[in-house]
Amino acid sequence: MKKQPQKIPNQQFSEILTQIQSAKQQAFQQVNRTLVELYWKVGKYVSEKVENAQWGKSVVADLAAFIMENEPNIQGFTARNIWRMKQFFETYKDNPKLSPLVTELTWTNNLLILSSTKSDQEREFYLQTAIKECYSKRELTRQISSGLFERVVLADGNFSKSIKRLPQITNGVFKDTYVLEFLQLPKRHTENQLQQVILASLKDFILEIGRDFCFLGQEYKVQVGGTDFSIDLLFYHRTLHC
Repeated sequence: MKKQPQKIPNQQFSEILTQIQSAKQQAFQQVNRTLVELYWKVGKYVSEKVENAQWGKSVVADLAAFIMENEPNIQGFTARNIWRMKQFFETYKDNPKLSPLVTELTWTNNLLILSSTKSDQEREFYLQTAIKECYSKRELTRQISSGLFERVVLADGNFSKSIKRLPQITNGVFKDTYVLEFLQLPKRHTENQLQQVILASLKDFILEIGRDFCFLGQEYKVQVGGTDFSIDLLFYHRTLHC
């Protein structure tokens, strides 16, 4: 009798797939880091030329045309973008705390933060948050537009007494207000409607409240002092361990 070939478990295939996906992500991160470092160097070069009164707007326009003529397949080196590279360098050059962070983000997200913030404190907040939360362009735009920085800074000073008693550092975990426009609820709605829509939009809801929150269950049963209670929606925070 011919021996049947052994069926390989899909789990083993999944391990290879995970390695492929991890390598692709590492390659993307390295390419992005190299690209941002290049923009930094170009910005530095142009900044020094302008500072020494050697270059003006017409020279930068000529540079953009020269690059286009010699490297027609390269995008992103218009005169406008080259001036952005100059601004990018000048914004972070004297801040050794922030300058290493910029290579961890895409150029698009760097430009969003650069054009939408007014202080080093605000830039640092969005740089660190975007890196930690792996924000896409769409999500970073949404958080900046909704004033995430102000909402988190205000919340840090308005903690309840129970939160302040926690041994863990809670700064930056909670927000003063939460923006839930994506739930698309009518102005008049019931608590049950709110609960059901949150469950239907759980991914976006967790992005808003924070990625470290994990959903544990709906109508979660607990007992306190011999009395049974049901928690509508229960979440666990991995950093706070509570």
